[in-house]
Amino acid sequence: MVFRKFLSALGVNAPRVETVVENPAVRPGGTLHCTVTVAGGGADVDIERLRLELVVRAEDREADGSAGWYNPYTVVAADIDGFRVAAGETVTHRVDLQVPWEMPLTHGRGARIRGGRAAVRTELAVDRAFDKGDFDEISVHALPAQDAVLQAYEDLGFRLHEAEVKIGLLRSAPRMEDRQTAPYWQEIDFFYPESWNMGRQELETVFIAREDSLDAHPGGSPAVTFRHAELDQNVWTETLDAHVRHCHGID
Repeated sequence: MVFRKFLSALGVNAPRVETVVENPAVRPGGTLHCTVTVAGGGADVDIERLRLELVVRAEDREADGSAGWYNPYTVVAADIDGFRVAAGETVTHRVDLQVPWEMPLTHGRGARIRGGRAAVRTELAVDRAFDKGDFDEISVHALPAQDAVLQAYEDLGFRLHEAEVKIGLLRSAPRMEDRQTAPYWQEIDFFYPESWNMGRQELETVFIAREDSLDAHPGGSPAVTFRHAELDQNVWTETLDAHVRHCHGID
């Protein structure tokens, strides 16, 4: 992101801000390292608050249902207390944002997932006025365990369609409320293999990731749990196939 002027109503006095995300490609459980530089304008300015937010596109908050994201959902945020920037002065802050284990994905197996978007947003508050600034878009890549499950679906003939973030806690899926800790979830939608004769229906899968393991809930069914330390692609593909068929009553 290049320097941009915040709060244009301040005219020549407006500070300019540049946010640089040093590692714009991360995985769940990682840390985003950001540097925020505030350059003073034509007069001394008191910054009431500087906030960095990790935001995602959430289906529930986009009225038109398009690929746009005009009202993103904040996953985590970090605040810097107020400070003064003198005219012409430059102030730099380093800010770390911890990426949750249940962070929605934008990429799987190295490719973008349709509908998955995430960014770092900078907000500056001056004289009780707020400017949320621009997005610095980032990519959230799947954990190795998540990539292995995505690969298993592909090997079984499923085709990845898109992903959607929903706000709230899942209560309909058995056992899920015991595992989900974040107040949101991401559904990853797959088209069924033609051999299953399911037409254009989609299978929604929810990942609930943790440091040591991953729950995959296909179609709101009970989870099949995979432990990161036991990753074996062939075994996991067979396990997922048996689990999904059992949930659907398919031999």
